[in-house]
Amino acid sequence: MERQVRAQYTADYKAQAVSLAESLGAAKAARKLGISVKTLANWIRISRDGAGFAKDGKRRPVSDVEAENARLRAENAQLRMERDFIKKAAAYFAKESK
Repeated sequence: MERQVRAQYTADYKAQAVSLAESLGAAKAARKLGISVKTLANWIRISRDGAGFAKDGKRRPVSDVEAENARLRAENAQLRMERDFIKKAAAYFAKESK
């Protein structure tokens, strides 16, 4: 089984695709360009967020505050998952000891 190579698009191509999606709609634009609707939707979201694209087509670096916010959100999600696991384990062992 061959490994698929991930397509890389330039910032200009992404910007033009977003522009086309705004005029035709995301589904029609994606079909016309031969890309998935989800990929185009991600590009539209990035464009609307104001992050834009760097010259190499990748996302621009986020500010320190945005990076810290993303890190804290990820940490918060991890802690919630751990808390839920502990709750379930405590309930299981409490039921088992009765």
